[in-house]
Parts: sequence; structure tokens; C-alpha cells
Amino acid sequence: MWVSKGIFRLRRELRRGFEKASDALVPPTCLLCDAFVDRQGGCCGACWGKLNFISPPLCPVMGSPFSVNLGEGMLSAEAIADPPPFARLRAVMVYDDLALKLVSSLKYSDRTDLAPWMARWMVTAGQALLDDADAIVPVPLHSARLRQRRFNQSAELGRHMAKYRDISFLPVSMVRRRKTRQQVGLTQSERQRNVSGAFVVPEEKKIDIAGKRICLIDDVYTTGATIKAATRALKRAGATDVDVVVFAKVETGAV
Repeated sequence: MWVSKGIFRLRRELRRGFEKASDALVPPTCLLCDAFVDRQGGCCGACWGKLNFISPPLCPVMGSPFSVNLGEGMLSAEAIADPPPFARLRAVMVYDDLALKLVSSLKYSDRTDLAPWMARWMVTAGQALLDDADAIVPVPLHSARLRQRRFNQSAELGRHMAKYRDISFLPVSMVRRRKTRQQVGLTQSERQRNVSGAFVVPEEKKIDIAGKRICLIDDVYTTGATIKAATRALKRAGATDVDVVVFAKVETGAV
């Protein structure tokens, strides 16, 4: 026991020493701008104050913020009008200009260095959901788009989240079998048709999903068409239930 604790302490001190040496060579800058900050993965005071984090009170299903506490079990209009196939959703922040900058930098500018820090926020936002999760599954890209983009941003986020929480990570247990159109610019009904039947759990992978509560990971929740289609695919494969954690969520207005 003493030896294992000593090894853990040594590893921690070595990691801290490496981080300090790295910071000395490349001083850490804000995730959103070029301002210098105290540590890697931090935001400067100006940017931090502008981030629109989602915090309680929340809709227990959609994770949408309430302007006042409506009491236990009260649902948002979104959850009542269109009950989702997943059990619960949580997001780090509202999808505004700053959230868009982080997501776009990760997704389109090869800023994979952002993924560990964004994933940490997602772990905090989705703590209760991750406590109940048997495995983490990212929303997959079609193989053609994956070759073009070289990595799946949702898988990057999910990989770090799984590592932080020591949860099974299943990046290839669900596939996108159709190359769907980009969702940007489509109406809600067009988005739903676009991703309908796009996801499937291959027969040989159903053993990974069946009987398990899955935490589904994506970068952004807009109309929910993609997340809902992926959730249905997981349930068809035998998942007992599906929770969702995303980095940012479009909000039509607090309740």
C-alpha cells in the first residue's frame, strides 16, 4: 500500500514538474484569445466573464435553465412539447458566439488541444449522468467525412471524458452508415429527414450496448435531430437507456 501511494505521489510530482517546464517554454494563453493566463486550459478574466455557463435550476430532462426554481420534477416547455427518446441531457454552456468559437476551433481548425479542457467542463456538467453510465459513446462521423476531417470531435471529447471518469469508451460501437448533408442551414424537419436511419449499431457490436446505460456525447445540441436519431439506434441495439452530454446547447429562452 505504502509503495503504491509513493508511486502515485511521484507520478503526480513529475506531472506537475513537466507542466511547469512546459509553461516556462510555452507560456499558457487563454483558450479564447491570446492573453496570458496562469495555467494551461484557463481563460482570461475578460473571456471568462462572457462565457454563458448553464447552471441550476434546470429542466431535469433537457437541462435547460429555469430563471426561477419551479420545484422538483417541473419540466421545460421543450421537454413537454416534444419528449425526447433519451432520458436526460446536460450541457456546459449556451451555444452563443464564444461557445461557437470553441466548438469551431476544435472541429474545423485542428485545435485538438482544446478537447481535454472542454471535456473537463463536460464532466462537471454531466456528473450525475456519468455516475449512472456504463459506457460512453460519441456521435460518429461518416467514414468519408472522418477521412476529410481526420478526427471526430465528439470522439475526442468522449475519449477524454472516459479517461477522467474511468468509464468504458466505445468509439466504434455505433456507425453512421449514410453520408448525411451538413445540418447547418436546414429546417428542423429537414434535419430530421436528413439523419433518419443514418445511425446503426453493427450486429457484432450489439454486445457492447445491450443491457447498458449509455452516455452519448456530442459537441452541440441544436434541434436535437442528430442526437435523437443516434439515441434511437442505441435503444434498438438494446441499451437500457441513454443520457446525453454536450458542450453547448441552443436555448430558445429561459423558462
